[in-house]
Amino acid sequence: MRAPSFSLRRAAMIFATPLALTALLAACGDSGSGSQVVVPAPLPSGTGTATPTPTPTAVSYNVDNCFTQTVQGQTGVTATLQSQIIPDTLKLDITRSTRFPNGRHPADPVVDILLAELFLDMTVTGQGPNTFANIPLNPPTNDKPFSLTFPFLATPNGSPAVASGTGSGFNFRTDADSAYVSVDRMGNPAIATALVGSSTKNSYNDATPADDATNNKYLAEYKNELHKFFDLIGDDLTNLGLKICARTS
Repeated sequence: MRAPSFSLRRAAMIFATPLALTALLAACGDSGSGSQVVVPAPLPSGTGTATPTPTPTAVSYNVDNCFTQTVQGQTGVTATLQSQIIPDTLKLDITRSTRFPNGRHPADPVVDILLAELFLDMTVTGQGPNTFANIPLNPPTNDKPFSLTFPFLATPNGSPAVASGTGSGFNFRTDADSAYVSVDRMGNPAIATALVGSSTKNSYNDATPADDATNNKYLAEYKNELHKFFDLIGDDLTNLGLKICARTS
């Protein structure tokens, strides 16, 4: 889908770093207590001039619809965002074409797609998973060519030390889970980084995708963090002509 016409320079400023959106607070001039709409005061009776002091009215966001709305991946497969990110694993259906969110190619603009699905109303004509592709949040290319063989990652920069000792020869196909230690959870791109607050990071990393699936254990955390982002930049997205998935009151 084509992106709506809006200032890419302004949008790039708003989304300067995809996973550090809290820095937008100062850039956008918000107070940190939620987005505000300025409503001009009514004209005084019997005069032709408006009272110069505007009255700010806070906007309240409800993000439930962002998680229950249907989103469409690059291969045309549709699902609710909630089912896509819970449990927090990168899912793969080998009977379908492989592009994010059905697996991913190394060059897929995964952060652009995921943030579009988190912030925008996917039912609006002209908005879709590629709405932010022209800003972009994802770098347009990798700094080194990807390998053509598994695991397809580019060679590391510099001269990193070669791993030695326990874990240096781990085989994901045959070795038991007990042979390695989980350090950080990075299932779907940006979920653990953007939608899990600092106070929950340790417990989230210690948990498993099975914990995610049990009573949607971390859904409340996801909603809480996304709500904070809408408080910061919800009005800016709307002012750019974008239709957000959050409901306002």
